[in-house]
Amino acid sequence: MNRSSKSSQAKQPSSQSSSQPLESDSPQVSQHKKRGGKRQQEEFGMSETRFWIRRLSKTGLRALHIAGIAMASAGVLFQVESYPWQWWWMLAMTTGVLMMISEIMSSRLWLIQLKGVLTFVKLGLLASFVFLPENKPALYATVIIMSVFIAHGPAGLRHYSIWHRRRIDEKKHVKG
Repeated sequence: MNRSSKSSQAKQPSSQSSSQPLESDSPQVSQHKKRGGKRQQEEFGMSETRFWIRRLSKTGLRALHIAGIAMASAGVLFQVESYPWQWWWMLAMTTGVLMMISEIMSSRLWLIQLKGVLTFVKLGLLASFVFLPENKPALYATVIIMSVFIAHGPAGLRHYSIWHRRRIDEKKHVKG
């Protein structure tokens, strides 16, 4: 079969007649679309609109947090005078606290799961900047590496409870 016959076959209409409904018009698909919002409402206990507002808000907060961390990194790592990057640092710390509050309000289990416990360890490392200023770059790098494990590690690690000594999963919650 040559190239021109392949292209002519691709242009030919499929064997379905025009009287048959398209897949998107089928009852199964439309029922699925109708149930999507209801399923989300049942799963997360909120309307679809509220779900999307909350999801996008959490994502926006996380984006601002990462921007603050990224912009403050050079100042911390290269021990630049704080004035040029202090507002980025404040943005990172403020958004970090807001994300912690959001997690705790969503599920108090966060406080005893590794993802919460390690967040407090990270805060302790950042606070140690005051007492160990010569170690800021190493401490900061440790915090960044811990953040990757907390955010992208397997659920069994993130959801491990230091209290129960096993993985504890919470009810469904809106991710960001």
